[in-house]
Amino acid sequence: MTDLNTNPSMAPIPPFGDLEKNWGWLLAFGLLSIILGTIGLGMTFMLTELAIVFFAALLIVGGVFQLLDVIKCSGWKSTVWHVLIALLYVAVGVYMVLEPLHTAVALTLVLGATLIAIGLLRAIMAFQVKPAKGWWWPLVSGGISLILGGLILAEWPQSGLFIIGLFIAIELIFNGWSYLFIALAARAARQDRLKA
Repeated sequence: MTDLNTNPSMAPIPPFGDLEKNWGWLLAFGLLSIILGTIGLGMTFMLTELAIVFFAALLIVGGVFQLLDVIKCSGWKSTVWHVLIALLYVAVGVYMVLEPLHTAVALTLVLGATLIAIGLLRAIMAFQVKPAKGWWWPLVSGGISLILGGLILAEWPQSGLFIIGLFIAIELIFNGWSYLFIALAARAARQDRLKA
């Protein structure tokens, strides 16, 4: 078997591919994401509402397509269940559109409880592997999840009005910074390859 790394006729494949030439686009996308996330931090209530309505629209569209599928698939033994699931999708989606604030508050309660459960499970996992190197990483991660879940529930139901939008805004900011650094790394890799 031939080792590709020692074969002089094979040029190494650049890790970034065409991104080395087009890094500016990813940099621009990263900056746009950072800007949108920062704007979103000032509009967490509206962003929460928009996220709920968008999710509701997905449910409604999914339910409608599932109902159309029922029409196309006559004779299936599970047709009744297929229709019930489709109607449930549509009903929940319509409720979410009509009551986005109640939906946000309910989802935030579930989110807070889920973060606490995940935090506890990560802490248990950390202590089960405690002698291993890096055992404390799941403990730290679990602690952060516990704190976040506790903060969400401590402010519930008010936290339901903004927490989903806050998480979306923070995700946009982190996404933007990661793409910005990847774009700069791709640019540096291209410059290094051109110098060589």
